[in-house]
Amino acid sequence: MQPKLTAKTRCTDGEVGTVSKVIVDPLSREISHVVVRESNGQGADRRVPISQVQAVPNEEEIVLGCSSEAFGQFPVLDRDAYVTIHDVEIAHLEDHLHVEPGEILVPYPRLERGVPRRRFFTNMTHAIGTLIALPLVFPVLKYLMKPMYKPFDNSWFSIGNVRKIKKENIGYQFKFQKGFQEAFMPEQQIEKNIWVVKATPEVQKTVYGGKDKKFYDHKGNLIWMNKATSPYIGYSGKCPHLGCGYKWRRTKNFPDGVFLCPCHLSIYDEAGKVLDGPAPRPLDVLPMQVNAAGEVQVIDIEYKAGVRNQVRLL
Repeated sequence: MQPKLTAKTRCTDGEVGTVSKVIVDPLSREISHVVVRESNGQGADRRVPISQVQAVPNEEEIVLGCSSEAFGQFPVLDRDAYVTIHDVEIAHLEDHLHVEPGEILVPYPRLERGVPRRRFFTNMTHAIGTLIALPLVFPVLKYLMKPMYKPFDNSWFSIGNVRKIKKENIGYQFKFQKGFQEAFMPEQQIEKNIWVVKATPEVQKTVYGGKDKKFYDHKGNLIWMNKATSPYIGYSGKCPHLGCGYKWRRTKNFPDGVFLCPCHLSIYDEAGKVLDGPAPRPLDVLPMQVNAAGEVQVIDIEYKAGVRNQVRLL
């Protein structure tokens, strides 16, 4: 049985408060802690491990297996260390919990960046099998994947006008449509997005390090150069961790906002710098130009997600 929010919380020697929130482990999707608001006049929210919940007699009450004095030793909730599930996506969480999204907290995780190594002989077997099969399947794959052998598309796309950006160092999202063709499927239009920041000189210096940023084609020829003094900086709309779409969110710690990826909680500042989470590199800066009328054009470049260095895919 799950307790309701505002359920009374009792210790072995009396009532200590009411449940105000629950904290969920984003991997197991199970409750890891209950947050109990003290009823002793101080009103502090204490973070109590679920292992301390001895019983749930009914929806209106939970019983802790500790004394009131021990309850007072539980840490006070650091609200800024958590987000609600309004801001992070956890698949099928509603199958486990039945409370309002604003009252479910998920910790900002510091995930392991390494990947478990496979056994040596398993890798060796796969490698040998690949080497044997490659000469047989390569001609077929090359025929089926012919469209992928086309050079990168370095054409410019118009995405909107910078007059829409009213404040400095605030992320503004531009959306646009782009044609896409995979193998021999008919071309289809997909919706993409780019985030643009009107940057202060301090942010410009953080992004460019005082040097113009150069972009090259697959042959190493220069195709464009962003000026280090340009007030507008464009970022790819895909998170460098796993390619998810991220958002601009205001928090208590960052009242003006930060870029927040809802998939695994990578956090970036207005300069694209990683503040927290598993992202292996900063946000990807795109080639961008702004004409005298304020119209924004970009070259839509996509880089491989999940790696430290930028590897261009599109």
